[in-house]
Amino acid sequence: MFNRLKNYSPTHRKMKTIAITALLILLCGGLSAQDIFERIDRKTKERANRRTDQGIDKGLDKIEDGVTDIFRSDKDKDDKDENSNTGNKTVTENASQTSSDESTGDADKAEEAPALNWSKYDFVPGDKVIFEDNLAGEENGEFPSRWDLVEGNTEVANFGGDNVIMFRGGAPIIVPYLKNPGSDYLPDIFTVEFDLYIPGNSFTVYMYDRKNQRSPSSSSTALNIWSETMEIYPARSKLPNSGSIAKRWAHIAIAYTQGKYKAYVDDTRLINIPHLDYNPTGISLHCYHANDQNRSYVKNFRLAEGGVKYYDRVLQDGKIVANGIRFDMGKATLRPESMGIINEICELMNQHPELNFSVEGHTDSDGNDDLNQKLSEDRAKTVLNTLVNMGISKDRLRSKGFGESKPIDTNSTAEGKANNRRVEFVKI
Repeated sequence: MFNRLKNYSPTHRKMKTIAITALLILLCGGLSAQDIFERIDRKTKERANRRTDQGIDKGLDKIEDGVTDIFRSDKDKDDKDENSNTGNKTVTENASQTSSDESTGDADKAEEAPALNWSKYDFVPGDKVIFEDNLAGEENGEFPSRWDLVEGNTEVANFGGDNVIMFRGGAPIIVPYLKNPGSDYLPDIFTVEFDLYIPGNSFTVYMYDRKNQRSPSSSSTALNIWSETMEIYPARSKLPNSGSIAKRWAHIAIAYTQGKYKAYVDDTRLINIPHLDYNPTGISLHCYHANDQNRSYVKNFRLAEGGVKYYDRVLQDGKIVANGIRFDMGKATLRPESMGIINEICELMNQHPELNFSVEGHTDSDGNDDLNQKLSEDRAKTVLNTLVNMGISKDRLRSKGFGESKPIDTNSTAEGKANNRRVEFVKI
């Protein structure tokens, strides 16, 4: 009320102040005019301080969300450009492209995921893909050809424009279809990633092949994922801030390093076990509660072998090869799960100011050669700009694109294509 006095002339303000003071004297019997004025002054300062604190809080919130805003603004720009050129879109890598280029969003069926801050995400995928399923060329209603069935009812479906593995009923369990599945096919260092949609029940990842292998002696070999909780013996954690992944796509990631076991939901690490009491030997996906009223879905599954630490790679090879930096299909828009690697590169460059990198983009052989060349250049620039926005001096970086001209694996398998689609950080 008192702030509104500034909208009046000095005479009006003086008259209004006298009137208000007189009213307060009547309401606060026994207090002098001087007491009233002192209390008015004190209250005015208190209110101003509260407004200042609120402004500071808002400012800090914006700073904390800064990295997320970078990716959100890039995505909004891409979406705007795409909408303004409807009917004239160019896709450089076709729909059979593997999971590293597919979006995890589902605007038609899934609820929109909340804005996530991936600035502290520390998951780094293995550097060699050993099993990947992009469900390319699969027929709707058929069993996914790269998997084997243990029990239940599982089939390929189209959900939000993407091919997905649908868990329908009969407590379905599936395992990767591999050569020699009875042997331990998991390395001493490995990572698992996939996108999961559950209606609200649970989903389980067993750390052995339930069709071809015997269960380890441990009492619990399963990572259980509920809409709000993740558990694998002896660890159990809830999503922060009463979060839930029910009825939306969530990114699940698992990292195993010679006994150490970590598991993530989106940008949050929920499981951190220093010494797992058994050796993982295989993978099984199980959805006990699935039925036609509670269907669950999986896409973008990838199993990769880990490698040595980034600094050791630079000393040994003069470069870091990262195929875990993901982009939207046919675009240079970073997907948020890429931040694990980019955060590691940023920290490495901060710890070693003598390191400078050429950021080099590569694609697989799908699509047009010239468009793949341009796409690789744009993706390398995106990674460079992200590091600059995180505080790395632009003088320490440069970017290049090589398209499909320098494959490091075959382009005839999903795993080979995934290894060829990469970003390299070459020491300069």
